[in-house]
Amino acid sequence: MNRRKLIALGAGAVAAAATGAATGATAQAAPSTDAALTTAPSAAELAATLPGGFTSRYATVNGIRLHYVAGGRGEPLILLHGWPQTWWEYHKVMPALATRYRVIAVDLRGAGGSSKPASGYDKKTMAADIAALAGALGYTKVNVVGHDMGAMVAYSMAANHPAVVNKIAMLDVEHPNSSYYEFRMLPAPGAPFHPWWFAFNQVSQLPEQLITGRSRFLVDWMFDNLLVNKEAINDFDRAVYAYAYSTPDAIRGGNGWYQALGQDIVDNETYTPVTTPVLGIAHDIFYPSFAATLTQQATNVQLVQIANTGHYFVDEQPQVLIQHLNAFFG
Repeated sequence: MNRRKLIALGAGAVAAAATGAATGATAQAAPSTDAALTTAPSAAELAATLPGGFTSRYATVNGIRLHYVAGGRGEPLILLHGWPQTWWEYHKVMPALATRYRVIAVDLRGAGGSSKPASGYDKKTMAADIAALAGALGYTKVNVVGHDMGAMVAYSMAANHPAVVNKIAMLDVEHPNSSYYEFRMLPAPGAPFHPWWFAFNQVSQLPEQLITGRSRFLVDWMFDNLLVNKEAINDFDRAVYAYAYSTPDAIRGGNGWYQALGQDIVDNETYTPVTTPVLGIAHDIFYPSFAATLTQQATNVQLVQIANTGHYFVDEQPQVLIQHLNAFFG
């Protein structure tokens, strides 16, 4: 099934699954009992739309089941997504990368088709998940790309499993450190953004009650406010993510990544700067603090600043990202 046909057949179902709401002012939240929540294009159908022979697969590692989509040939390149996305975050770059690498896009613990256990959302445990996946796939050494939460996991792999990691690329986010405690509860006048979701996702149970069956509102807010080109993540893609985050378990899983930040900060204090080669890429607003922190967390760092984009530049600037990843990983 090609992408055009999939969109034609599945977009309506996914959009309904994501609350059936349009992005306009008249949008109405669907109830949490919406029957459409059971209908959406599968990961296998989505994977089949991508050139490169991509297929949807599962592996049981580190006590959980991880879902991943793999295709291409060459050295293994593991892709780790951020919040509120899934492996589909990388669908614009996967075909090009697959001409040079064996691309493995993973749903992190708590997201997409992967297990959503009650615990294990500290980045050290999540890094152990990915290291175990690499071993289960027969690789002794892998390259890793992580965006947002995925970048935290990539760094933790370099810190805790250096023998498994050849190089890592960290996109727009560094590993949690004590500066995270300085995030403002109220937006400072003139501040370019206000990360309210860090605090919201710390709350127990309430996010599940508010977002279940209404996740499209959250997804749209994040993309509309953290993209320069809002069309870079289109209605179909937003519906895919909203569907993935529409259930209580999925919401709790994503929240778990944020609720573990305190433990991540504690763990960070035990790490010495990693010697693994690191490519750090950030957009204009995040770049100054990102660069300052990353050069303290790693000894071998290449830094790139991407202009005319927001936080989700995997979607906004895919060709630029492909060029930098190819140049770095070789």
